[in-house]
Amino acid sequence: MMNAARARSILAGLLCALMGTGFAADTFPNRGLTLIVPYSEGGSSDTRARQIARHMATHLGQPVQVVNHAGDGGNKGTDLIAKARPDGYTFGLGNLAPMTVNRHLHPGLPFNPRTDLRAIGMIERGPLVLVVAADADVSSAQALLDKAKTTPRRLRYASAGVGGSFHLAVELLEQQVGFTAQHVPFDGGGKATDALIQKQVNFKFDGVPSAMALLAEAPPKIKVLAVASRRRSPVLPNVPTFRELGIDGLEVSNWLGLVAPSGTPDAVIERLNQALQFSFSQPDVGSVITRQGNELGAGPPMHFDAFMSAESYRWGRLIRDKKISP
Repeated sequence: MMNAARARSILAGLLCALMGTGFAADTFPNRGLTLIVPYSEGGSSDTRARQIARHMATHLGQPVQVVNHAGDGGNKGTDLIAKARPDGYTFGLGNLAPMTVNRHLHPGLPFNPRTDLRAIGMIERGPLVLVVAADADVSSAQALLDKAKTTPRRLRYASAGVGGSFHLAVELLEQQVGFTAQHVPFDGGGKATDALIQKQVNFKFDGVPSAMALLAEAPPKIKVLAVASRRRSPVLPNVPTFRELGIDGLEVSNWLGLVAPSGTPDAVIERLNQALQFSFSQPDVGSVITRQGNELGAGPPMHFDAFMSAESYRWGRLIRDKKISP
């Protein structure tokens, strides 16, 4: 039986631990922080992380160092975020593949994004657009889909890899419309776009910023046939949504947010979310995101968490139904 002295010692230890946790949250942060980017330096995700880190540092009063840990489609860096000490001093970027798709494609992942990580807040989300080469023999989404239905498995589409948003968008479109096309995955979005322009494939999905850049070339390299969002894009106002074409539910976006290890205190998560919201008010973040045709992800952590949960369920079901494998 535990004696009274031993009991008092354990109780004192617990009280100290609880007081220490509360104190840490109240004074957070009192030293520098690390923001892990699970992708290579110089990419769009890395660029956005560095813009945001600079303004978060101003709001928090402490430096925020961006560290890149690329590899395995974002899984390597995301695993490091999940395994970091849950005190708020290490957090990182979370996006579609490692947070909602990869666990359904790779059951042996060393982390579970739903239990090992928690949301800080969404940064941005941008709808995908259906594109063809500028000199393609179709000029509307309906014409392309009619051709796909009347020539099963004859059309080819490019993506930046199995399980990415560009790939899953076509799988979802096939399921909803009722056609089958040949998937041609490439090592990166640039190579997939080159294949489209060179007529090696018939169509692909793309993000609005990259599509706008291709449209701006003289002459334009692509035609944009439809946007996978609830409303028309403000930067592509003449492009119809899939809903307008009678295809309801085809809303697919690339998105980016901040996540922290599970167990990070609520007060710390809220402090980081406030710093993120502050960054949105800065011209090189908020206005740039909207000018690129993306939507600011302002909102509390619970909204981002609910969004990721819905995305995981949605893509997991599609992967199972269509038996998609790496």
